[in-house]
Amino acid sequence: MVLKSKPQAELLAFAISIGAVCIASVAYYIFTRTPRGCLNPERFKQFKLIRKTPLSHNVAKFRFALPTPTSVLGLPVGKHVVCRGKDSEGEEVIRPYTPITLDSDIGYFELVVKMYPKGRMSHHFREMQEGEFLDVKGPKGRFSYKPNQVRAFGMIAGGSGITPIFQITRAILNNTKDKTNVNLMYANTTYDDILLKDELDDFATKFPNQFKVFYVVSQPPDGWNGGVGYISKEMIQKQCPPPASDIQILRCGPPGMNKAIASHLDAIGYTPNMQFEF
Repeated sequence: MVLKSKPQAELLAFAISIGAVCIASVAYYIFTRTPRGCLNPERFKQFKLIRKTPLSHNVAKFRFALPTPTSVLGLPVGKHVVCRGKDSEGEEVIRPYTPITLDSDIGYFELVVKMYPKGRMSHHFREMQEGEFLDVKGPKGRFSYKPNQVRAFGMIAGGSGITPIFQITRAILNNTKDKTNVNLMYANTTYDDILLKDELDDFATKFPNQFKVFYVVSQPPDGWNGGVGYISKEMIQKQCPPPASDIQILRCGPPGMNKAIASHLDAIGYTPNMQFEF
């Protein structure tokens, strides 16, 4: 039997220990690295519709599969995607949409879409069937969000403009290290038009000290105890945090509403740096 000398044995043991460290490092990287997103900002990619859930007579939730069960969309909080489809005349149409899911939702993403009678992209979503594919690219958008970047948000949404607001709110409340307060005002024509109400009410119940929501409808039902009509300057002053360097007002809604809200915010004293329109 040939015995190895002490220096040779020490070298062999050293090589084995280095190899073990390398294997452990590779394994750690594989299992802890952030998954690469599925989006391409310059090129449309196709995603399969796997579930279409009607929420009302003209609203549905669309769930699209990602390439693998562990894939993430790769959409930073505050950004949106661009979708491509065809209108009733067969012409190409492109519109922006904000998923209500986050990258913590793996294997899929979801859009909540209000389908207007004469909307060109609305026609595409209305006709979509499970198993068909949607062309999507992104991320897009000017807004970037980082936890605790402000002390509080005042958020003002109208109709389907709730989706970017919902995305940011959910990201804040899902992060125990994010202490940002959120005061949301959400306007619609009727009670039945309020999108994601169950989810918003659940936020208000679970996070009473961090999230508050105030609904406004122009055609209130009997017994309604929320806001009535259109969002006014007085409503904003009552529901939103007052102007300060560490607050920001986010708004998203129809053009006419956005214009009116901007005028109210200016009159109250919110500077351009305190406002952002999606």
